Amino acid sequence: MVAGDRVSGRYGRSDEEALAAVVVVAMPAEEAPFLTRSDEARPVRLPGGAPAHLLRFAATQVLLVRAGIGLVNAAAAASVALARHPARALVSAGSAGGLGVGVRVGDVVVGTDHVLSGADATAFGYERGQVPGMPVRYAADEPLRQAAIAAAAGLAWQGEGVPVRALSGGVVSADVFVDAERVDSVRTAFPDALAADMESAALAQVAHLFGVPFASVRAISDLCSPVEAGEFRTHVDDAADRSAAAVIAALTPA
Repeated sequence: MVAGDRVSGRYGRSDEEALAAVVVVAMPAEEAPFLTRSDEARPVRLPGGAPAHLLRFAATQVLLVRAGIGLVNAAAAASVALARHPARALVSAGSAGGLGVGVRVGDVVVGTDHVLSGADATAFGYERGQVPGMPVRYAADEPLRQAAIAAAAGLAWQGEGVPVRALSGGVVSADVFVDAERVDSVRTAFPDALAADMESAALAQVAHLFGVPFASVRAISDLCSPVEAGEFRTHVDDAADRSAAAVIAALTPA
């Protein structure tokens, strides 16, 4: 298990009582593969109503939270979950849009850093994507990122023995879907970003505030380009499955 020997002291509980991670997804399709793969699943009630389950994978326990789509839903659900259930890490899982040149549908992108692409206080001297008073970008926990990359790269898919392509780079998040009309401006502002979603940067900010390690592990369901043409609906289930497999492998001891 990675990041397993750290938990914020503000909780006042021991490491033995802490979960391996709080894992946040947005949609039922992203929740389903975690539930299917778990050895045990127990529903948990959280304030605010986000569906949650305590899951066990062998000796590893995680809290899976289906927050809903968007920055506020993700941040609210993650904050409540971490306050109620101390965890050694916060993980953003599910699907994402491919933003970087060369990124393909089916790739798993593990974030190196995370930024709110809609934040713009540059008139006051802040960098594009920076919330005033917050870091310019939110870096992934390095041991957790490396574990996720290794886990994703070790996946073979659909019984064909074909390795999943694992990439690591920037992830941007906003409450807008990055489509053909928006993609050029986002790429110009954030040229190192490989993927775009609607939750990861908000979750990274919550992890920063709670003092817990963070990682985003997202599989590409569609491309942020004019050729998207319904790819999301076609590939979201497969992307969710790949993300879940990589996250579980990264959090579970070998």
